[in-house]
Amino acid sequence: MNTSNLALPYLAAAQAQKHVTVNEAFDLLDSVVQLAVESRALTAPPASPADGACYIPASGAGGAWTAWDFNLAVWRDGAWSKLVPKDGWKAWIKDERLGVVFQDGVWRDGIALTPHGGRITLRAKEEELTLAGSYTETADAAFLPSRAIVLAVAARTTQQIAGAASYDVGIAGEQSKFGGSLGIAAGSVNIGVVGPTATYANARVRVTANGGSFTAGKVRLIAYFLEITAPTS
Repeated sequence: MNTSNLALPYLAAAQAQKHVTVNEAFDLLDSVVQLAVESRALTAPPASPADGACYIPASGAGGAWTAWDFNLAVWRDGAWSKLVPKDGWKAWIKDERLGVVFQDGVWRDGIALTPHGGRITLRAKEEELTLAGSYTETADAAFLPSRAIVLAVAARTTQQIAGAASYDVGIAGEQSKFGGSLGIAAGSVNIGVVGPTATYANARVRVTANGGSFTAGKVRLIAYFLEITAPTS
């Protein structure tokens, strides 16, 4: 017999080799308590997993993970084991730096969720810009994604800036939307808070030079925004 929630094996009366059952229970606890998952993006097992490493096989998983989609795959003692999650289980996804919850057969992140795919999620997106010319934009064309509610864009000068007396952070047409006349010394920071602002098209964030053009320097940007989904069914 096993426990109801984590399926930990019970010791039977007068059981021989009790350590086998106890160790099995320890292994299960070691996997699911403070659950930390390496990735949920893989459809095939990694070549050299660390002992105890846990993954969430993505949709269409194959090989040793065939038919394990959205379950937990744990590598222990040279073999893969499948653990079946229950509604309400939480996991930390290491490669995404994100917490998720298992509900309705899938893992989802969000502040609030509905039974038919509705979700509101707080996001943070980061990019470091190497500055040159009159302005430099994020490589990510959707640094501020369409249909998001933008809360702020924070900036940090990570490398001393040359060629400009200060800089602004904004978007095309709104040069200083997230901060103006910001410091060029390494370590200078700004938190460009705005009233919740809806976006209706993908947008790059732009760092614009004041008093000259950039000849050197780097700025790291972090955008904070809410994403909202429509019902999926």
